[in-house]
Amino acid sequence: MNKAWWKEAVVYQVYWRSFKDTDGDGYGDLEGVIRKLDYIRDLGADVIWLNPCYGSPDVDNGYDISDYRSIMPKAGTMATFELLLDAVHDRGMKLIMDLVVNHTSDQHPWFKESRSSKDNPKRDYYIWRKDANNWRSYFTPSTWEFEERTGEHYFHSFAVEQPDLNWENPKVREEIYDMMRFWLDKGIDGFRMDVINLLAKQFGFPDAEKPDNISYLGNNPGIHEYLQEMHENVLKHYDIFTVGEIPFVTPEDGLLYVGENRGELDTLFHFEVCDYMAHWDIQRFKEIQNRWYDGMWGKGWNSQFLNNHDHTRLVSRFGNDTTYRVESAKCFATMLHTLPGMPYIFQGEEIGMTGVRFESIDDYNDIAMKNKYKEEVEKGRHPQEVFEELLHLSRDNSRTPLHWDDSDNAGFTDGKPWIRVNPNYKEINVQQALADPNSVYYYYQSLIRLRKENDVMVYGSYKPILGDHPQIYAYTRVLGQEEWLVVLNISDQAAEMDLPDSMSKQSRNILITNYAEPDLNDEFRLRPYEARIYRLK
Repeated sequence: MNKAWWKEAVVYQVYWRSFKDTDGDGYGDLEGVIRKLDYIRDLGADVIWLNPCYGSPDVDNGYDISDYRSIMPKAGTMATFELLLDAVHDRGMKLIMDLVVNHTSDQHPWFKESRSSKDNPKRDYYIWRKDANNWRSYFTPSTWEFEERTGEHYFHSFAVEQPDLNWENPKVREEIYDMMRFWLDKGIDGFRMDVINLLAKQFGFPDAEKPDNISYLGNNPGIHEYLQEMHENVLKHYDIFTVGEIPFVTPEDGLLYVGENRGELDTLFHFEVCDYMAHWDIQRFKEIQNRWYDGMWGKGWNSQFLNNHDHTRLVSRFGNDTTYRVESAKCFATMLHTLPGMPYIFQGEEIGMTGVRFESIDDYNDIAMKNKYKEEVEKGRHPQEVFEELLHLSRDNSRTPLHWDDSDNAGFTDGKPWIRVNPNYKEINVQQALADPNSVYYYYQSLIRLRKENDVMVYGSYKPILGDHPQIYAYTRVLGQEEWLVVLNISDQAAEMDLPDSMSKQSRNILITNYAEPDLNDEFRLRPYEARIYRLK
């Protein structure tokens, strides 16, 4: 297996608008990231993934870009960005940026020209058709928006304000490659590539048999040629790291994007868990992990994550965010940092922040949630029923401000926050976590240190055991003579286990456990959400 610096890294995701506000406007900013870099460094993270901070009308929280070569005023200035990049590098860390090139804002100069007339030179920078098909977008009932001015529809995979670029046009591709070089030449260390497998569209845009299954938006013929061209023209000329956001893929598909012999991307996010497993299902999760390991190991690199800016915080969605909040947060952390692939931490995850429940749709900012609410209510459904249905998976569950302390607005801002703070900030915050030696934060720190000091956590083979156990997820990681055993009781009830005979006779040294006072006298009984890592001899 090829070794690489990025395979050994731990990534910390900074959703800057909810991270730290320094100018009192209620939005986090890049200066706030600079001021809190030591916090991220001390946690042990190597790479910061920064969500989009480019020029944008901010309809979809920066994923609608109107100027790829500027910084959004809410975030700061280009000078502040350059200070941030230098400060990250001064601390021995790296910075990757979001690359959002499936679509732009409808306020981008390219689209303003494109929509102005059918014969504008930039008309085919975007996708225009006289007739619409029956496809559904992520955020709206149709992928098509009609324009009276020219009598045609334009295509959008997301909001109507986010028209898709036409990647069949070589001029578009060269514009994007030139923009990527602009940022890489500034010294950034790579890209997280937003819905990168949506760039190629189905030829002819045929009607879908099942339009609600929007997988037709991704993995279409031509996508690998685009990515190989991008690699050849841009990526291979820099020592960087790329991770693709790639929905609708199997391990076999995934390997086409990240196979080490392919010349495309370094690693990927797949969404078999976060998009298709609304609640914890241990047997399904084991099956997914086993299948991706069998399909990818030794040939391509995977990522491990259970929450980000698009998905509900993991302790609320998959764990227990009340009685066993700390234990379940640590248990899932143990799993994410010991499974094969690169672990990602979403800001606040490291202190066990929970999802939020606001009382009204008016308290939410998430365009996907608000559009779906409007669509369903207009069908005649009861507003409260729709609201309750959408709460669990609202993207705003993870987008509330980071809790720095128990002062007003959790120490996030001196102004009015752009979205309400989770009311439990007085009990769950960074200040409290740093004062408690048994906090979730210090447990994450210990896991990251273990990973840095032991290659078996990175390059070791993976083998599941106790596969049918309804509560326990257990597996080994083996590298050379080093063998580790990970046992996790992912439930709120105690669990009994029987190790295989060959393993039960081996001596075991405990390396880490998530209970403050581990009960190691009864090795075969695990308390709720108890996690242990053993070194076997």
